[in-house]
Amino acid sequence: MNLYDAIIPVLGHYLDRTDALVGKVVHRPEVLDARLAPDMFTAAEQFATATGFALRIAYPLAGRDVPEFEDVGMDVEGLRARIAFARAALAELSPDDFENGQTRTINHRAGFAELEQDGADYALRFGLPNFLFHLTMGFAILRQSGIEIGKADFDGLHDYPQGFRF
Repeated sequence: MNLYDAIIPVLGHYLDRTDALVGKVVHRPEVLDARLAPDMFTAAEQFATATGFALRIAYPLAGRDVPEFEDVGMDVEGLRARIAFARAALAELSPDDFENGQTRTINHRAGFAELEQDGADYALRFGLPNFLFHLTMGFAILRQSGIEIGKADFDGLHDYPQGFRF
């Protein structure tokens, strides 16, 4: 399977989920400033980081430079603009761009670590887990802050009766 087929639809789907989660705080935008612990990112920073990871994963695999986000702010509108930018940037990529993606050498930073990984390892062991980590942390902050969300809001696949949570 081409990495495009494995990665791009997943990133697109979860960028849609990120947008839906950000939309849940339109009437309580202060929740975007909440965090799970004093030394962790805010919900806004978690969602922005997840959005950035979408491009940070896809573009190196395609052998391209990662597009820069404009400073659009960290409020609901700004986050939604970032998500829209990421979706549009992903739409510029084609399966042909990923032809050598699995074996392409990706040099990057993970925190303070300098890493070199082949494309498949980079995508599956670093990129997607980090994208989903930051999305999950944003989700957890919203949930902890009393926003009415559940697993179905996270993945867009599950269906539960009204009020069901676990």
